[in-house]
Amino acid sequence: MTTRIIGTGSYAPENRVTNDDLAKIMETSDEWIRTRTGISERHISSGEGTSFMAAEAAKQALEMAGVKAEELDIILLATSSPDKCFPSGACEVQAAIGAKNAVAFDLSAACSGFIFALNTVHSFFKSGIYKTGLIIGCDELSKLVDWSDRRTCVLFGDGAGAAVVKADETGIKHLIMGSDGVKGPVLECVSRTTENFLTKGHPQVGYMTMDGQEVFKFAVKKVPECIRQLLEETGVDKEEIKYFVLHQANYRIFESIAKRLDVSLDRFPMNIDRYGNTSGASIPLILDEMNREGKFEKGDKIIIAGFGAGLTWGATLMEW
Repeated sequence: MTTRIIGTGSYAPENRVTNDDLAKIMETSDEWIRTRTGISERHISSGEGTSFMAAEAAKQALEMAGVKAEELDIILLATSSPDKCFPSGACEVQAAIGAKNAVAFDLSAACSGFIFALNTVHSFFKSGIYKTGLIIGCDELSKLVDWSDRRTCVLFGDGAGAAVVKADETGIKHLIMGSDGVKGPVLECVSRTTENFLTKGHPQVGYMTMDGQEVFKFAVKKVPECIRQLLEETGVDKEEIKYFVLHQANYRIFESIAKRLDVSLDRFPMNIDRYGNTSGASIPLILDEMNREGKFEKGDKIIIAGFGAGLTWGATLMEW
């Protein structure tokens, strides 16, 4: 028994912020951003929180799957930007969609989050504990970036993507996950600081910081490595893979990964130009987009791969 995706959904805030819009509030330009990242615009929240966006994506996925919320056994929300420390965003989604029979909790693995959540639910299915699940990747990174730092703020957008999964005879074939906490500081966001009556200070909330060059080097090395490992361990040739669906981080990263794998860039679907880097939402968001455009056919082999803060990475081979 394995895990098959039977429905997808997505949500992005209505506000589209173009590179030209950003050029009005900081020293940057459309040309500067596009040539370095491939991003032209992104969706930015003006009040839609993480749990709201996640629930909207979940409703779409349930509708496509033809599954009622009360049929769900488990809900996992992969996010780095929950609305609250507690209750979890997954519990808030559970309440919003009426999934009264599901266990619900959040998972934090940054841009690798959706893959980690998918593989976690897959493990529950393999053990026979659960049979129907909802996996959501959602982030509202606009509240974590420093909008005066053009090196980071121009990269990110807000959004959500969701998938309903079912225990089935076909679906996930193999998976790989990894972490390197030693390199964690190259991409981090400090939480609320420890301040109380003993320290005499006031809590501070940090912004995201990133060593872009180190993240780039990590991504273009680790992603091809884990994809090759995935193919070797399954005996599948890369030419059998219809699409390589990667975390949408940077167009140049895609170019480098495609070159290292010696695979045509056409087999790496991208929507980063319209959404930017939406962290945990990026993979399920583009999966939903492709699914609704009819780009997947039964039996297609695809690899989804992500990389992000932690540092974390993962790849999953599945048959649609």
